[in-house]
Amino acid sequence: MTEFYGALAAWWPVISPVEDYADETDELRRLIQGYRPHARTLLELGSGGGHVAHHLARHFDCCLTDLSADMLALSRQLNSACEHVQSDPRSLDLGRTFDVVLAHDAIDYMLTEDDLARVCNTAWRHLEPGGLVVLVPDTVAETFEPGTDVSGSDAPDGRAARLFEWAEPLRPGATQAAVHYSFLLRERDGGMRTVYERHDCGVFPTGTWTRLLAERGFHVDVVVERTDDEQTPRRLFVGQRPG
Repeated sequence: MTEFYGALAAWWPVISPVEDYADETDELRRLIQGYRPHARTLLELGSGGGHVAHHLARHFDCCLTDLSADMLALSRQLNSACEHVQSDPRSLDLGRTFDVVLAHDAIDYMLTEDDLARVCNTAWRHLEPGGLVVLVPDTVAETFEPGTDVSGSDAPDGRAARLFEWAEPLRPGATQAAVHYSFLLRERDGGMRTVYERHDCGVFPTGTWTRLLAERGFHVDVVVERTDDEQTPRRLFVGQRPG
């Protein structure tokens, strides 16, 4: 996925505009504050271009981490007051703790149960007693829907992007799905180009998510998101560290 989060990083505000995340992150904020009303510090694993953090940073002191240096550079422009750290969410160790650990849709790139368990370990060691981890996969095995989607936008600087996304059907018993992405990009001068990339994403049953969090020691809730989008609501996995 070298193109997706590398060479195309500068296109993310056009491909996926930051304002599109406002309603979703407002729901996340309400969820977090419902469990931990006085939460002030938040660590995001797989923060990408910082579009989720841009809205949450109004309410929390955020530390943003991602594997991609290009995406972190983009996020620094958008979230200059936030700390940024390049790191793998499976092995991150900052040596300090937070009120909340959040992993948004980047958690979909954990392809095995071992990957997920390591992220749970990362969350545990970065949480205060009573702290909260929130995992937000795009889908779980019970709600996975193959098919296609088209998105994108036009930017004020003359650039425009359209993204065609195709998720293949999930084979019986499989925990990985192939998702194909094709970008049609219009440059400022009107020139057009296309970029294609395949991603493999983890798709696990609800029981796998809850079991791994519980085995790490978290008290676990499954929360179905409230959304007006025309799609199946996601399942958010909320783990609270005892304390």
